[in-house]
Amino acid sequence: MLTFKEVGTALITGGNGFIGSNLVKRLISEGWNVHIIVRPTSELTTLNEVINLIHIHIYDDSIESLLKIIELSRPTIVIHLASLFLAQHNPTDIAPMIQSNLIFATQVVEAMVANKVYKLINTGTSWQHYENKDYSPVCLYAATKQAFEAILQFYLETTQLKTITLKLFDSYGPKDPRQKLFALLEKVAHQQETLAMSPGNQKINLVYIDDIIDAYFVAIEKLMAGLNSSHESYAIGSNSTATLHEITSIYEEENGNKLSIAWGERPYREREVMETWSRGTTIEGWQPKVSLREGIKKILYS
Repeated sequence: MLTFKEVGTALITGGNGFIGSNLVKRLISEGWNVHIIVRPTSELTTLNEVINLIHIHIYDDSIESLLKIIELSRPTIVIHLASLFLAQHNPTDIAPMIQSNLIFATQVVEAMVANKVYKLINTGTSWQHYENKDYSPVCLYAATKQAFEAILQFYLETTQLKTITLKLFDSYGPKDPRQKLFALLEKVAHQQETLAMSPGNQKINLVYIDDIIDAYFVAIEKLMAGLNSSHESYAIGSNSTATLHEITSIYEEENGNKLSIAWGERPYREREVMETWSRGTTIEGWQPKVSLREGIKKILYS
C-alpha cells in the first residue's frame, strides 16, 4: 500500500452517480476540498448528506463553461467518472453517447491543460476486452471508452498530462439506485414476481463499492506522489468470478427466500460476456477485501 498522503482539491465528473457519490463522501471524510460537475437537470439526491460540503458547478454543454469551472476550482486532480452507459444502443442513442463519452470528456481534458491542471484519473471498463482480447468492445459504450483513451494519447504526447485509467468490472453495494441485478432480485423477493432471466451461465466479476473507492484512492495517491508514467491502465476486479446462477443462489441463501426466476426465458444478449477479462494488471497497493457473500450481506442488512 502506498504511504504517500496528501489532500488537495478534487474535481469530479459523475459525482452524483453511485460510484461518484461514494467517492465524494470518502474524499470529504479524508479532508479533501471537493468540486463536482453536473448538468442543469442532474439529480443530486445521492449527495444529500454532504450537499453543503461540496462545490457544485453546472456544465451547459460548452467548452467555455468547463474552462471557467476549472479556472475557478483550481483542482489538484480531476477524476472522470461521468458517462452514458448503455449495454445495447439504438440509433437515437449515438449522438448523446458521443456527446457524453467523447465530446464532454475531451472538453474536460482541454480545459484542464488550458488551466495547467495535469493530473487525471479516467474510468474505463472491462468491456473494452471482449473474449479477453487486447481490444474488442462488447458494445458501442465500450468502444467510446476506448476512443477516449485514443484521444488522451494526443494530450499525453503534447502536454504534461499524467493519467491513470481504472477499468471497472461490475460494481455493487448498499443504496445503489441503479436498476441492476440486486435491485431486480430485491424486487422479486418483495413482490413475489417472476423474473425472466437468460440461462444464467455467464460469468460476472462483481466488486464491492468500498473496494472500488479504495482503488481510486490508491490511484490518487500514486498520481499525487508523481509515481506514474504518462498513462497507466489497471483492471479493478475481484479475485474470483461467479455465474449469474451462482450469484442468485448466494443471494437466496442470505435472504432466506427462494426467488421465482424463469431461467432461460430470455436469450443471452448479443455479444454476451460469458468469460470476464482476466489479463488486466491490478494497480499496486490495491486488493479487493469484500467477498461476494459478504457484499450481499451488506446489501441485505445495511
